Amino acid sequence: MSQPQGDDERPTPDRLLHTGAEHPVDPEDLVRASGREPTPALIEKARKALEEQGAAAVERLLP
Repeated sequence: MSQPQGDDERPTPDRLLHTGAEHPVDPEDLVRASGREPTPALIEKARKALEEQGAAAVERLLP
């Protein structure tokens, strides 16, 4: 039998995923898309990237 999976080992449910088409990507989304945990410094950097690059900031990470 397989071992029960912990919360960190399960895939994210579809209802929690979004492509950005439903609403604009926020800085926290951009940080998470990069594979990092949001910190105030990373969120600020992502906010600036979104202001300067718009959707291209996300497309660089998730083509």
